[in-house]
Amino acid sequence: MGGVSVDSGGKSGRRSVDSELNLIPMIDLFVVCVLFLIMTAVWSQMARIEANAQVPGPPRTDEEVEKVEPEKMLTVEMKQDDRFVLIWKSGATVHATSEVPRKGQPITLGTETVMRYPDLATEIAKQWKEYGSHQNDNDRKVDQAIISVDNRAPFSDIIAVIDAIYTLKRTYKGAEINAFQVTFSAR
Repeated sequence: MGGVSVDSGGKSGRRSVDSELNLIPMIDLFVVCVLFLIMTAVWSQMARIEANAQVPGPPRTDEEVEKVEPEKMLTVEMKQDDRFVLIWKSGATVHATSEVPRKGQPITLGTETVMRYPDLATEIAKQWKEYGSHQNDNDRKVDQAIISVDNRAPFSDIIAVIDAIYTLKRTYKGAEINAFQVTFSAR
């Protein structure tokens, strides 16, 4: 235990001023403070983001801006009860629009009857050959298909449309993969 000794110097009958100070709690406090400062300095460095964008400043003239064309995407609208609408677009540019009659074929799988749309699958395969972006055997990306549905659409119809989109396959390095990745847009 640390202590402080203060000598009064003489024997004049005064009381001794020797007292003991416990320095351990003070040292513990300083250690905790130092650790806190070190940790906050490290975390503040890790949380820093290096940004060199000049927003809303003028564009940089020393770098050439590469114009990237948005990829073509297939939107399958199933909002009408009598038809599907297929729309191929890239960004705001519409490349093609077509309608496919909504004729389902019921198929019995075990004890359940499910709906299939073979006309939709055929039309998607035909249009993908013309408008699809990722058809090369070495291209690991797949095209994007967005299913636009109403909230009142039955789940079985949504699954049937997904199955129609996934019937189209392509090869990637000799293996057969789906030609589309499916996402949803609901309203």
